[in-house]
Amino acid sequence: MDRLFQEITIAAENGLFYLALFGALALPDICGGMESADGHANDKKYTDWFDKWVAAKYNGMVSGLDCYGFRCSLLHQARARPHKGNFSRVIFLEPNSRGIYMHCNVLNDALNLDIGTFCRDMVDSARVWFPTVESTPEFKANMSTFMTRHPNGIAPYIVGMPVIG
Repeated sequence: MDRLFQEITIAAENGLFYLALFGALALPDICGGMESADGHANDKKYTDWFDKWVAAKYNGMVSGLDCYGFRCSLLHQARARPHKGNFSRVIFLEPNSRGIYMHCNVLNDALNLDIGTFCRDMVDSARVWFPTVESTPEFKANMSTFMTRHPNGIAPYIVGMPVIG
């Protein structure tokens, strides 16, 4: 999972903001599913994971339901208008040459988050979560089918070159 965490961070640090946000917003799904007996994610597992591992960083301003609304709108329709939660839209501020930093603000009925901070908060939370579940039977079973990079391929399918599978 560390590779996934690294790639989200690298994307955010290098201006690949859509990819960074897609990855960051998928983390509660991935983590919730990885610790689940059936290996599947759902809205309750997502919101519970976010509320347990991330919400405190937002002082009660952003809930699991809010984040799930962002996730659904962005990943499924590429929209900034969440279909669930407390905000009519979310506005992610990119790093800028003016040195202006805005994070965790409500502007009228919109939530403003800094892209880098949000992605870092999601990844850091997943990194804290990981050691708490990595030795559980559920996680071990789910990890056996986790999408992984194989530098020398996967025999008997493709060998001698890197694949993700």
